[in-house]
Amino acid sequence: NINLLLPWDSRSATPQDYFFKEDGKQVSTKLVDQVCSHFSKLTDKAFDDELKHKHRKLSLGAYLDDAFGESPLAAKEDGQQVFEWCKRNECTDEACSSLYEVSASQISNYSALEGDFFNTLGPGGYRAVLDVLLTDLPSGTIQCSAPVKSIRWDLVRKGHCENQRYPVQVVCENGQSFEADHVIVTVSLGVLKDKVSTMFEPPLPSTKLSAIENLGFGIVDKIFLFFEKSLFYSLFPKNGKSWEPDCNWKKTWFKKITGFDTVARHPTALCGWITGREALYMENLQDSEIRDTCLRYVPEVSKTLISRWGSDSHVRGSYTFIPDGVDGVKAHKALASPLLPKDESRGRKHLQVLFAGEATHENFYTTTHGAYLTGVREAERLISYYAD
Repeated sequence: NINLLLPWDSRSATPQDYFFKEDGKQVSTKLVDQVCSHFSKLTDKAFDDELKHKHRKLSLGAYLDDAFGESPLAAKEDGQQVFEWCKRNECTDEACSSLYEVSASQISNYSALEGDFFNTLGPGGYRAVLDVLLTDLPSGTIQCSAPVKSIRWDLVRKGHCENQRYPVQVVCENGQSFEADHVIVTVSLGVLKDKVSTMFEPPLPSTKLSAIENLGFGIVDKIFLFFEKSLFYSLFPKNGKSWEPDCNWKKTWFKKITGFDTVARHPTALCGWITGREALYMENLQDSEIRDTCLRYVPEVSKTLISRWGSDSHVRGSYTFIPDGVDGVKAHKALASPLLPKDESRGRKHLQVLFAGEATHENFYTTTHGAYLTGVREAERLISYYAD
């Protein structure tokens, strides 16, 4: 049973971090450094596409188990528990319940950018980014409180709605509708999984439906705890055996929290991370219950701020991962491909429905910059379409 506090500019352990058992005893910093360093080397092999042949068809979890089992660190006291923490911590990067869901070989398609890690964007958050983008848009361009109910496409074709002026119609839940030559769909993969059967008329082609079904979309939530004074360290229990089947996991959901980070520019705050089924279960709890659970291990908090991405009907999760057995590149390309009208001889409006979002990027999936770049990609696709 291992506990950890991390600095705000890191999501991996260093010798300056604190690991504790539930009995309050600190784990050897030398052992922690050895295990975490070895774990990083093992994951680097997967990301750098340097896996042995026997590991290429395994899940990321199975590969790590096999590779770590070959190390003498596995036999050391507390070595296995620190290794299990490393796996749970990696789940926050992969947005999965377990690394046994994730493909070991496919993660080499992901491209990481250089630079430090930050768990907050500052006081403005992502709203600061939106404020800059909105300055170039005319007032009233953004329609709020108008969730999309359905997208009707391929309306103008021989023998059907030939007098229709526009090939696409967007119908909102509030009764509003908008006609257009082109629509760029940027909803999350989680929303597509939840509503694809009713969102598109006619239905999407089978290749795109398969991509939506096969790609993984996990949940990563944050628990921010605010204190009256700055904290140097805190304790929070993790169960080193949480990867094993546990019929009581709902009672011990908090043991899936990988640790608490200090928060950049917020010296009196800590940020806890939780993933998967435990995160979704936590989302159904009241803030007060979550706070009280955390108070078993930390001083009195003055305020809590908790994300609930899995329960949000406009997101239904956090970001994409490549499940074991799935061809990620093929799935990303299928999801990104525009919908083609069935009667291509009718006019020039062939790029009727286009798709953007982090799940449509082959290398930057899971990221905000990936989502942004796919929006630029689809805008340039339309510009090129009319330029030709």
